[in-house]
Amino acid sequence: MLKYQVVHDIPGRMRIRYGRYLFSQDKALALRFALSKWDGVNKVEVNERTGSILFIYDVNQKAALLENIKQLDIRSFDIEPYKKTISDYHYLVVQRNVNDQYIQQFAKMLATRYASKLFLPFPIRNALTLYQAIQYLKEGLNSLRHKRVDVPVLDATSITVSLLSKQWNTARNIMFLLSISQLLEDYTKKKTTLQLKETLAVNVDKVWVLQDDVEKQIPTASLQKGDTVIVQMGSMVPVDGEVVLGEGMINEASFTGEPLSKMVKTGSSVFAGTVVEEGKIYVKVRNLQFESRINKIVDLIDTNESLKASIQSDAEHLADAIVPYSFIGFFGLLLLTRNLSRATSILLVDYSCAIKLSTSISVISAMQEASRHSIMVKGGKYMEMMAQADTIVFDKTGTLTNAEPFVKKVTPLQNYSREEILKIAACLEEHFPHSVANAIVKQAERENLHHEEEHAKVEYIIAHGIATIYHEQRAVIGSDHFIFEDEDIEKTQEIEQLIDQLQSEGASSLIYLAIGGQLAGIISIYDPLKKEAKQTIQDLRKSGFSHIVMLTGDCENAARFIADELDIDEYLSGVLPEDKAQFVKKLKEEGRTVVMVGDGVNDTPALSSADVSISLQDSSDIARELADVTLTSSDLEQIVVFKQISKLLMNRIHRNYTKIVALNSSLIVLGAIGLLPVSTTSFIHNASTFVFSIGSSTSLLKDEVLS
Repeated sequence: MLKYQVVHDIPGRMRIRYGRYLFSQDKALALRFALSKWDGVNKVEVNERTGSILFIYDVNQKAALLENIKQLDIRSFDIEPYKKTISDYHYLVVQRNVNDQYIQQFAKMLATRYASKLFLPFPIRNALTLYQAIQYLKEGLNSLRHKRVDVPVLDATSITVSLLSKQWNTARNIMFLLSISQLLEDYTKKKTTLQLKETLAVNVDKVWVLQDDVEKQIPTASLQKGDTVIVQMGSMVPVDGEVVLGEGMINEASFTGEPLSKMVKTGSSVFAGTVVEEGKIYVKVRNLQFESRINKIVDLIDTNESLKASIQSDAEHLADAIVPYSFIGFFGLLLLTRNLSRATSILLVDYSCAIKLSTSISVISAMQEASRHSIMVKGGKYMEMMAQADTIVFDKTGTLTNAEPFVKKVTPLQNYSREEILKIAACLEEHFPHSVANAIVKQAERENLHHEEEHAKVEYIIAHGIATIYHEQRAVIGSDHFIFEDEDIEKTQEIEQLIDQLQSEGASSLIYLAIGGQLAGIISIYDPLKKEAKQTIQDLRKSGFSHIVMLTGDCENAARFIADELDIDEYLSGVLPEDKAQFVKKLKEEGRTVVMVGDGVNDTPALSSADVSISLQDSSDIARELADVTLTSSDLEQIVVFKQISKLLMNRIHRNYTKIVALNSSLIVLGAIGLLPVSTTSFIHNASTFVFSIGSSTSLLKDEVLS
């Protein structure tokens, strides 16, 4: 067994080392995937260059971790089972190589510069300087040809002026500093984007497949090309493939950026990450790779102007708008002083690079930091809106209340038994998972009430319930409104008294089952508050939300009890999906910036209407897909963290802007009056751009604690 040494060991964090280059890059990645599955291990980083492994673990699991480490045989560790995983996550390999790539480029640039300075005669050095300058001149002329007066024009002009005045060293210094600055900028942005890409990797764990005319649930990892996957309404398509049966409406917002749904039928192509809004489709698997989806999301975030924070776009436009004034300053100072060197110092200092780069990196870095706190954000735009938001609206069931409500009581009516009601209800509800539906299905499982499919095709009616044909009779299950109003089931005085009694017993909601036009049974659902709900509401109020609202389809008594318990400002009970959406629109019309938090299919209209929409870990696939922000943790406190990060991001951007303007303005003044030589001015300017970029990539929350 290969020996290791503990490099450092603090509670929750341990690094061990075996030795440099004892395992390959592929083995390092395979170890990362394998060790991450150990009990109590939250995160693993493996570095083949140093031969070290970093464990982030639960403090109370340290003994188990040490025992597992003792049993780990690095030499004989088999990477074969992980080769497909390594292939699917190829971007991780790219991420591991990026440091080496840029270090090599930096070393090459330094070596080339100083070798030419030491060994090449002046005529050859000057000829090479002219050759290098051509590329900058081309970029400047290209901008002018497109009627742009931007940074390339500024750079080309400063180099040209230096060459015309025969300041060869100054020209060389300018180009060297520009190339170094560009290299560092590229490195910072690429590294940050790659890290963001890693955090956005999303997989579907289990899928339904059709095998030998039988529907079975299997792990996604077991899928093969040619398998037929079944995708129900409200569920995410887990693979790229072709529809071989069924039809439906597909939301491709995550893939194309287009918010409108698209009709698909037999022969249509569908893509991983899209969502079935209506219908049911059978998809023949064409592609098992998920990396393309990850890239699509990252590309969308990075390039789609609609997803950029307005402050980000404003910074880019403002930065370029400043450039013409640099030329005005150059010619003005040249006329006043007749000193070309002093005038050139103005051209070597621009505000645009630092403003554009620091703002962009600040946004990407903030999104990455949010992801480390289980917060997936689809664009910087939503962080800016979150920072400004003053109103937050919560769905109740599965959001403020426990994600796993439970069945406390089953009340049979007519000639049905308690077990029959629960069995039939579970048989219907299992097709369209929701927190309440899951509660009914789990209760039947706990009581070993195994049910056969004794009904026809099941129809899901959003926010109302489920309808089907059961033993040649229409069977419906759902809310009070659906059963007694839409389905016109008779509500006798005795039934009303029974409902009042069940509600007085503390039921969060009541689910009604009717068969053959008569009420067959009532299921009492208890949905306790999440343990962190009350503290979250208090913290949200402290963070800047002046108005907190709860919307629910539950009865008035249940809604009022929860609202009072949580100290919520306003609540609406008995609301339908369209009511939720209208209420959110009304709040926006009042001038409020609204955040909507929901988890179910019935919340999607309101989620779409809000300035910022947030879905939770256990939300329906369609809710997660349509939401601007998705929490991959069940902890509501992450919403508070998201608010904090968003506010700190905006503060950082404004603070950077002030510092950049102040520093560069000082450099221009010092250069103009002759206190700083041109080369020094250029060096400080380019170095400060890099410093601001690095500073913009640091943790916002840690910076706040330190300050």
